[in-house]
Amino acid sequence: MKYVDLDARVGELTGVLDPGPYLELLPALSTSLPPGARAFATDPSHYDLTGRRCVKDLALHQATFLHEGQALDLRLRHNCWKHEEDLIIRYAGVATVQISTPNEPSTWDNLGTLILDEILPHDQGCTHEMAFRPGSVIVTCNDITATWVTAHCPEAHGD
Repeated sequence: MKYVDLDARVGELTGVLDPGPYLELLPALSTSLPPGARAFATDPSHYDLTGRRCVKDLALHQATFLHEGQALDLRLRHNCWKHEEDLIIRYAGVATVQISTPNEPSTWDNLGTLILDEILPHDQGCTHEMAFRPGSVIVTCNDITATWVTAHCPEAHGD
């Protein structure tokens, strides 16, 4: 990540997640983002670490390439104790996808839980970097559409 700090320090406490440096630059960066990526990145709840629509603590459930690899859908499953919705991210005009995990081969299955993400302008449109425990994904594409969909979570609601 270029601006989101996944290992910030607050006093003596280390390992704190700090999207602050990214959020300070986001108003200027967002003018160069494609419309869908801009809407997703600038959503006020995106980086509200205790909010129900913060990406933190989502888990990758499914990755599907569409239209001969030109589009990619990521389905991220809710955390029952925090979220009430799942997140579907569609990447249009996919140029590259980089998956990195400590274990080889790096696959979608080895990524774990989402920590935070960062969306930046790119000549192709934008990049979306997602830090997982213990891996990461970087997608370069023309634009992003993020859709929250209702999830059934009986553990959190006593159903």
